[in-house]
Amino acid sequence: MFLLVDIGNSHTVTGMYENNELICQWRLNSNAKSTADELAIRYQTLFAMAGIKKEKIKGIVIASVVPILQSAWVTCCKKHFSSHLEHDIFVVKVDKIKDLISVLLDNPVEVGADRLVNGIAAWNLNKCKQIVIDFGTAITFDCLTEKCEYLGGAILPGIAISLEALATKTAQLPQIDISDPPPSIIGKSTVQAMKSGILYGYGGMIDGLVQGIRNEMATAPEEEFKVVATGGMANLIAPYATSIDLVEPMLTLHGLQIIYNRIVQR
Repeated sequence: MFLLVDIGNSHTVTGMYENNELICQWRLNSNAKSTADELAIRYQTLFAMAGIKKEKIKGIVIASVVPILQSAWVTCCKKHFSSHLEHDIFVVKVDKIKDLISVLLDNPVEVGADRLVNGIAAWNLNKCKQIVIDFGTAITFDCLTEKCEYLGGAILPGIAISLEALATKTAQLPQIDISDPPPSIIGKSTVQAMKSGILYGYGGMIDGLVQGIRNEMATAPEEEFKVVATGGMANLIAPYATSIDLVEPMLTLHGLQIIYNRIVQR
């Protein structure tokens, strides 16, 4: 049994695997003030609710874009979950995963661990040129060659950030729920207009960026090319972005699983 941890700015997603099957998955708010002991209390409670004994954990892989939480997690795992580990706790860094993905940037350490993990997972699913779009606190576009080379990408404000800005920086625009879509692009009320702007607007923006990236990657019309979406908002936006080929909610955990099997266990 092994534990995979994806620490994001807004949420931390953890998955417990047994015999390479995901048996439990949790998504909790990322609280940068959490201490190692507080994390242990929270997750030991979740383990107990799922009938999991921490003594069965043989390996742990952590990917993080929040350094202070990464430190707390490493301390938590060493102190509370390491009694029966067969391998050292593995924290994803670009130099540690170079056998799985090549980073063609001037400064590879700038790339967030989650973006590289997503790239590894997506490439193993499709093995072709592709774009990975992660709908998180920020929306990231990550570009991969058919050889699993990371070319770079684009970053834009996430949907939640945009919705919050509309509600807090204007006098009359409310907080809205975009899970209930508008009946048409032309909104007949303020709420409908906001929903339309977010859903159709982001969808059109994504399609435009994808087309521009495809052109820059010199992708021939007949060449295999995929656009993979993941993250909390992916399912909401995918119907409005015709360029998205598939949505993989567990993409990051799948990438961490590959890292565990091919690097940690070797």
